[in-house]
Amino acid sequence: MTKFRNWLSALTAADAATVFFLTILSIVNLIFASRVEQWAGLILLNCALTSGIIFAANRSLHSSSTKLQFIHDWYLVAMVLFIFKETYWMVHPIHPYDYDWLLIKIDRTLFGVDPTRWLEQWASPLVTEILQISYTSYYFILLSVFTELYLEKRRTEFLSAGFFIVYGFYLSYIGYFLLPAVGPRFALYNFSSLNHDLPGLFLTNFLRDFVNTGESISKGMANAVAFAQRDVFPSGHTQLTLIALYLAFHFRLHVRWVLLALGSLLIISTVYLRYHYGVDVLAGVLFFLFTIWSAKKLESWWETKKEML
Repeated sequence: MTKFRNWLSALTAADAATVFFLTILSIVNLIFASRVEQWAGLILLNCALTSGIIFAANRSLHSSSTKLQFIHDWYLVAMVLFIFKETYWMVHPIHPYDYDWLLIKIDRTLFGVDPTRWLEQWASPLVTEILQISYTSYYFILLSVFTELYLEKRRTEFLSAGFFIVYGFYLSYIGYFLLPAVGPRFALYNFSSLNHDLPGLFLTNFLRDFVNTGESISKGMANAVAFAQRDVFPSGHTQLTLIALYLAFHFRLHVRWVLLALGSLLIISTVYLRYHYGVDVLAGVLFFLFTIWSAKKLESWWETKKEML
């Protein structure tokens, strides 16, 4: 038991959050094994990843290997992507009913119109091009925060930022389970006509295909809605972008003003480009506020808990 506590004490807050979330996903897979076809493989993979995280955290803490330290510092980038895809295999089989109708109804109640249709009055190829580039800058915004802190060797801030961001990701994934939806590009429009209805200039179509591929929609796929990731509510792009901006200004990063400009355009793009409903963005703001409030408490709690192990 003492050895196990020592192993746990090496975990950062981000490590602990990831191990906890992988454990929860494994339990959910086990409960819904009759619906999730890949449940056994997912559980085995989650167990292997959990073991790897604990091992890497302990080895990097007691080793002078810079390679091992680098892997432990940056594995979270791959981890949030892996868990995002794991939810793809789980959400729709577990909760096969989409709630786009509810989100559309809330939008019309709040705004008196579909926000995507209201924004069409400003649509032009140039605006579409700028906003599609901004939307695709999502991971650049997140990685910029990590990169500057890492290069400046601000390790305490780097680890704290890592926890805030991965914790925010995991909270957004819970929203996908609770209220799965495919978004207005499917529910309000003809998805296959998007390039024609909302054309860009040079990069828009390529970047759209890139985003679609990340959501398991290949180019020219028939009945794409059946394969789309149910990742609309809340808008993770809004939530995580706001978290990144909060961290950039809180830590006074040099890149903060560039990220503010990109992030502002990105949030507008989520609705303009028909990825999200207006209510998704509002939910993303609320999830952001909850993430910041609760992450501070959880991070403090974990650091105190580690000293007691």
